[in-house]
Amino acid sequence: MIHILRIKILSILILFTSCSDQTNNDAEYFVSEISKELNFPFSDAAIVGDIIYVSGQIGSKPGTREVVEGGIFAETIQTLNNIKMILNDLGSNSNKIFKCLCMLEDINDYTEMNNAYTMFFNSRDNLPSRSTFAGSGLALGAKIEIECWATK
Repeated sequence: MIHILRIKILSILILFTSCSDQTNNDAEYFVSEISKELNFPFSDAAIVGDIIYVSGQIGSKPGTREVVEGGIFAETIQTLNNIKMILNDLGSNSNKIFKCLCMLEDINDYTEMNNAYTMFFNSRDNLPSRSTFAGSGLALGAKIEIECWATK
């Protein structure tokens, strides 16, 4: 739990540092129709300049608060597809992701998560930079949460 808090604080610091480097410091916020219906207490993404900061996503079925079945592999693919949907809504795509932060419920899921992650990004010559750590207590009992940064 302490590791998750440290990473969240680091993410906030990175966001503020990035904001100060932009010529236009105004952030735009994006909330999908799905998130509006589910009344989530956060934005799906913040956009500062040409950078999209996607909030942590889990492997929930679109339009529900229900995590997909099938274990870490299925959850990882669904999580990345949820991120892809947000980026597509913003006119970007998963090929423009340059950084991912993966949070696992159990570090023993690392290999299977990595296999799904690699499969998702298999068409890219260069994979995004990534940090991965394990903690406990992810939303809705999820096995993985991923947040990412992408360009427009």
